[in-house]
Amino acid sequence: MLIMASMFSVLGFAVGIDAFFIPFVKKAFGISNTLSYLVFFATYASFVLFSVPAGLLMKRIGYRGGMVAGFVFLALSFLLIALASHWFSYPLFLGALFVNGMGRVALNAAVNPYVTILGPRESAARRICMMGISNKVSYAAASLILAMFLNLADVRLEDTVLPFYLIAAIVLVMGILSRFAPLPELKAEGEENKGDDKLPDHVAVANTKTSMLQFPHLIGGVVAYFFYTGVEVTALGSINHYAGVLGLNNPQHYVWFTSGAMVAGYITGVALIPKFISQIAALRMSALAGLLFCMAIVLSPAQISIYFLALLGLANALILPAIWPLSLADLGKFTKPASGLLVTGGLGGGIIPLLYGFTVDTIHSSQWAYLVCLPSYIIILYFGTKGYKIRTAN
Repeated sequence: MLIMASMFSVLGFAVGIDAFFIPFVKKAFGISNTLSYLVFFATYASFVLFSVPAGLLMKRIGYRGGMVAGFVFLALSFLLIALASHWFSYPLFLGALFVNGMGRVALNAAVNPYVTILGPRESAARRICMMGISNKVSYAAASLILAMFLNLADVRLEDTVLPFYLIAAIVLVMGILSRFAPLPELKAEGEENKGDDKLPDHVAVANTKTSMLQFPHLIGGVVAYFFYTGVEVTALGSINHYAGVLGLNNPQHYVWFTSGAMVAGYITGVALIPKFISQIAALRMSALAGLLFCMAIVLSPAQISIYFLALLGLANALILPAIWPLSLADLGKFTKPASGLLVTGGLGGGIIPLLYGFTVDTIHSSQWAYLVCLPSYIIILYFGTKGYKIRTAN
């Protein structure tokens, strides 16, 4: 679990870099809000193009091999960021973030199902909450660490070169260490059994299917994951920018509010799931909280609204830990490729923040633009009430 927590930390740091870069690249390249949010789109586009291949790769080389591959892609992406900064090339910069997304896809497709099947399904959300704590602490730490090298008040792109050479080297070393880490190669129930009459009925039925697209609850999980990733990245990635718009001091530090709220949510999940509340109940309550906080953001005074934006972190915290086990339940031999398909939903992290940036430019209100998050919580709530129950299709 400690080894897995270190990998979730790397994922959090990689996402945190994106959030820091939104206001940074806007000033460095002199671009609009919409173009600055291409930072997220470039990263999450790979979640569509590479997620299914990542799932198939996982089936071939196992979860451990997928973890190593993820670290290699991430190290390469950080190297490319340094080169793009040196050559002052925004297209290369976006390309580097696409490679960064490939690394995150591989890591997500490996570590999330690994933690899910590491123990009883009923407590999977609790284990993922434990991982989420290290993930979000590292997310916020990314802004703090980068702020030691990069000054948002005096943006100089060349300042990114040395830090990212160092980050690339560190991540590559972590990849090498993960290759030799004492991690057992886990298998989901019935993953490598075909026609075994000792399997539970639900797994035996799953293994008779010919395609993972025959599982509606998995497809529903992909859709829920799309909208969850969208609202999570929007809340985490835009709060620094929003704090700057409001003229608040040290705007780069406000990401700690959202990350802190998420960590508080994860700690709550660790304490309560599954002993006091089920993971599905936590999902429903979180979606309802998200709806309420979205309305509060746009209806409250501007100087107060940023704290409701931070509270979206609390609402988001227990959504992902429930989506993974509910979506991958009873898939048998399809578990590994299905994990890759589920990661496809991560494209929401590129689409919805981009939609938010476009809305800001269109209506000239960073506050009212947060209404774009409202439909996402409605769809997540549907998955938590009905969507996850629809098991298999002929």
